[in-house]
Amino acid sequence: MEQRTRRAATVRRTTSATLAIAGVLTLLIGCDAVRPPQRETPASTAPAGTAPTRSAAPGPGPAAVPVGSSTHYVTVDGRKRTFRLYRPAELSPSAPVPLVVMLHGAFGSGQQAEAAYGWNTAADRHGFVVAYPDGLHRSWAVSADCCGPPARDDVDDVAFIGATVATISTRLPVDPHRVYAAGMSNGGMLAYQLACQTTTFAAIGVVAGKLLGRCPSPAPISVIHVHGTADDVVPYDGRPGALDNGGVGPLPVRIDGGPVPEQIDRWREIARCAAPEVRTAGPTTTSVARCPGGRDVTLIAIAGAGHQWPGAAPQSAAERLLGLDPPATALVATESIWHFFDTHPVGG
Repeated sequence: MEQRTRRAATVRRTTSATLAIAGVLTLLIGCDAVRPPQRETPASTAPAGTAPTRSAAPGPGPAAVPVGSSTHYVTVDGRKRTFRLYRPAELSPSAPVPLVVMLHGAFGSGQQAEAAYGWNTAADRHGFVVAYPDGLHRSWAVSADCCGPPARDDVDDVAFIGATVATISTRLPVDPHRVYAAGMSNGGMLAYQLACQTTTFAAIGVVAGKLLGRCPSPAPISVIHVHGTADDVVPYDGRPGALDNGGVGPLPVRIDGGPVPEQIDRWREIARCAAPEVRTAGPTTTSVARCPGGRDVTLIAIAGAGHQWPGAAPQSAAERLLGLDPPATALVATESIWHFFDTHPVGG
């Protein structure tokens, strides 16, 4: 009887979350969110898929980018795309600096990700810059049938992120050996596609996402992946998620690809890693595999945690309306991911 009651409560929660999210997504697609005025830089047009090479020289210095947060845009495939950029006040005017590209989840935005996940504070503390790109209609195309209008319209978001990195590298002294991508949910899925289709990034950090779509021959890369075992939206065990509609209709969402641990095993095979070392502390189980070239592939599983960014800011009213899970407190994902990035430049 108790088990049936718990299952019924879970079904009610999942169904309510699905209906709420679908309603909010329809609203967001129907109209643009109102944003406060931002400092904007002149538009630039970047060739699709451009990105700095490993041997690229630092840009002309930080004078082109104001201290704090500013809004910038590039044109890719005829579309004007926007991203926010955070520059710490203490940024060196000459020394190459790391760049973290933080990719918001579906229904989110660059502004939302900047407010929620604590990357600006980490940037101030550790000395790097952070980009917060905006997905079209608040989502990213990561496969032929996920997620939302960008997938339906075959938007090349990999090209957009490449153009974003290239543009920032002309305005700031970005270290091409220390460019990283982090993502939440749908943004984590895009981070995996960046690892599949480019060699721009030294490492990626994924929270509550997974690899969708084709990835035939990726280069070895360092990966840190954080996931709650009770995630209903992107299930840890590979089941279809609460929002999965089979990838059909005007808002296609199909989340497949198998269990998260099996996907991590594949990245370990790609990087020719040794057998992982596993340790458990409270609800958190960390599995670290050491790989040639100074790379690591790490999985952090949080028992009982749902679809959330661990250690994030308290939920906003919109996040509560969507029925999203509260942030886990077992670790601060931003600090864990940055520490991983900081110790994994290109070449080890």
